[in-house]
Amino acid sequence: MEQHKKNLKIVSNTKTRVILPNILTLVGVCIGLSSIKFALDAKYELAIIAVFFAAIIDGLDGRIARLIKGTSKVGKELDSLTDVISFGVAPAFIMYFWSLNNLGKFGWLLCLIYVVCVVLRLARFNVNSNEEPSWRDNFFEGIPSPAGGILVLMPLIYSLTGFEFIKISFEILVPIFFITISLLLISKFPTYSLKKIVVPRSMTIFLLFVIVLYFGLLLLYTFKAMFVSGMLYLIFIPISLVHYFKINKKNIIQNTIEDDHEDIL
Repeated sequence: MEQHKKNLKIVSNTKTRVILPNILTLVGVCIGLSSIKFALDAKYELAIIAVFFAAIIDGLDGRIARLIKGTSKVGKELDSLTDVISFGVAPAFIMYFWSLNNLGKFGWLLCLIYVVCVVLRLARFNVNSNEEPSWRDNFFEGIPSPAGGILVLMPLIYSLTGFEFIKISFEILVPIFFITISLLLISKFPTYSLKKIVVPRSMTIFLLFVIVLYFGLLLLYTFKAMFVSGMLYLIFIPISLVHYFKINKKNIIQNTIEDDHEDIL
């Protein structure tokens, strides 16, 4: 019986374990590319949904790879390349076709700046991910590219919510969002990372309830739920900054005390 347990694996074949998450990543990039086609056809609702699904897949493929022990260097590089397309090129094209083309060359320049910032952000992430894990793994440097890809679509998402309590000039708001999100991508502003968060077993049922509730809201109130989610994420950015510096200060004090004890000994 013990021998059987030792031989039991989620996916037994090593090559299959590596291929499965990569296939999921490629499906994500196909969905991201399809969002550009939807934007070309002026089907902006489908374009937004495609980018959103690409973000969900991007969040799942790495976790699945770690779960089935199918991580690889190829998968890591493939994930970054697909992120450039799904959360860099695709959102830039969507917003250009919807609004930025009215600004002429300046609108195209904003698209170029945004995509370049996504590329730089991913390059820095790949380099930093080689460092030894620590408490800093609970935070990203700058906002991650999937979040940036969705946040930069927020003016378009707002236009589809039906909200009328705020009158917005999109010709002014869209460039502001592009510049702000581009700077947040390449900044060292600490933002929460959910990769290292461990959910206690006692809270699993509540987590499942929240996930089901959220996806239910997405089905019934798609763009309203996306808009509220985006706004909540923006609100949590300064909160994550305060939390980061609080933990950092605590670790500095702890390290100082340990150094003092070593000097005494």
